[in-house]
Amino acid sequence: MPSRFRARLIGRRRFALAIGVVAVVAIVAAAGGYAFLQSQSGGGGGTPHFVDETSAAGIDHVYDGAATYSTGGGLAVFDCNGDGKPDIYMAGGTNPAVLYRNDSTVGGALRFTAIHDAATDLTGVTGAYPLDVDGDGNPDLMVLRAGGNAILRGLGDCRFEQENDQWGVEAGSGLSIAFSATWEGSNRFPTLAVGHNLKLKSNGTVSLDCDTSWLFRPDASGTHYAAPSTLEPGYCSLSMLFSDWSGTGERDLRVANDRNYYIGGQDQLWKIVPGQAPSLYTAADGWMPVQIEGMGISSYDLSGTGRPDYFLTSQADDKLQVLTGGPGHPTYADVALDRGVTAARPAVGGDTLPSTSWHPEFQDVNNDGLVDLLITKGNPTIVPEYATKDPSDLFLGQPDGTFVDVAEAAGIVDYDRGRGAALADFNLDGQLDLVEIFYQAPAKVWRNVGSGSAASPAPMGHWLGVRLSEAAPNTDAIGAWIEVQAGGRTFRRELNVGGGHASGELGWTHFGIGSATTAQIRVKWPDGTRGSWMPVTADSFVVVTKGAASSSTWQPPSS
Repeated sequence: MPSRFRARLIGRRRFALAIGVVAVVAIVAAAGGYAFLQSQSGGGGGTPHFVDETSAAGIDHVYDGAATYSTGGGLAVFDCNGDGKPDIYMAGGTNPAVLYRNDSTVGGALRFTAIHDAATDLTGVTGAYPLDVDGDGNPDLMVLRAGGNAILRGLGDCRFEQENDQWGVEAGSGLSIAFSATWEGSNRFPTLAVGHNLKLKSNGTVSLDCDTSWLFRPDASGTHYAAPSTLEPGYCSLSMLFSDWSGTGERDLRVANDRNYYIGGQDQLWKIVPGQAPSLYTAADGWMPVQIEGMGISSYDLSGTGRPDYFLTSQADDKLQVLTGGPGHPTYADVALDRGVTAARPAVGGDTLPSTSWHPEFQDVNNDGLVDLLITKGNPTIVPEYATKDPSDLFLGQPDGTFVDVAEAAGIVDYDRGRGAALADFNLDGQLDLVEIFYQAPAKVWRNVGSGSAASPAPMGHWLGVRLSEAAPNTDAIGAWIEVQAGGRTFRRELNVGGGHASGELGWTHFGIGSATTAQIRVKWPDGTRGSWMPVTADSFVVVTKGAASSSTWQPPSS
């Protein structure tokens, strides 16, 4: 953030905060005093221990660059060679991006091998999202960059080739940080949303003007994209998510925008209807303005309504939004304070200045059946009004529905400037590990050893890893809902491509199920059809194929 711009921004932030408080009070009053999500039942499972294995794992990478790259720093986690283990693609900013193949043994220490190739070793990369664009079963990569994006077609065995021209995806010349994708109707190719942040000057440095974002839809051929339409007005997008916010099967586009740079803007919710131009939800529809330094979006059905709730990261103003307006009316109440996840200041380290939050992610890291929340943090550059010692938070879900930060006890405190991240089971032991990108500092990877140690891991709770499969074009069933019943509780998760902060994941969907040893799974597929309940055994990886009478169990490789 340029120093000459800070004074005006601080005044604007204070004014916006006052408006935001009034708006939240009005929402809660209109909702009849609704201020709490439905409490989750069950018992807390304790704090998991994470062991830093970066060096031994073979991870040696720095996301670097001047101010142009300070708001990026993402990664993609996906299986690029079909062995079931999540691999990692890391943005590098002015350094080349790098693809790491996962060579970890099942239940063992984390091990990765850098796979260098001209197609993936790109410079200018700010983030990446995996998805199977062409329906061939090999994950592809949307690579976000400063100065022109690249879409890479997966060829299998962690090999890729650029397909911008073949598929008609215009690279552009701006600064891209955000991305999301969905399938509309029977289209063979997905609809792609690309979020642009600040406009770039001719010399490649950032201006102070917000750019407009793009929406790509397939043309009449079905396997090529038409010229992108603009999502105007643009308010400096930093995260996007196609999501069925209303529970009606319609996936609209939520956009988090950075109020550091816009005047009169807000976060946006675009109505996406097949065959129609996108249109913004307004106050007439029930949409209430949200004006924050929108950095990231994560969704999860915390309230048990069958609709997603949303966590929005910002600077000292994170939001946890629950729908109060009902289907068709996107009116939300902010319950972050009630739930203990405002994350307004660093939890440890002694810095009392406000925090800057980036990547949010809901996952169950201790497998107790209560979803947890990771929030990465770090100063944008060296902005004196915000904390410089600002480590990431790991909030454990509690039986009463609140969250408690355990980052220090878990062993993940780091004072470098965090950006993108992912919680994924890299060694297929049912315990979610952590990888995090830092701005101008080495990336790190931690192994989750449960209640044990590196020498003697001790798993916590029971779990399931679930993958969906259906016929092309949408082979990974993006837009589906997975329901799991276990131990008298029901867990629901929507499958998305997008959100977070410049970081996407594709692969096993993790569910912690506490003390339950059996469970049932049901899927609401993207076309709205529901499968039947399927019995499964805890601590297993299962694949649910559309139309199949039962799920199949996948066995991890022996080495």
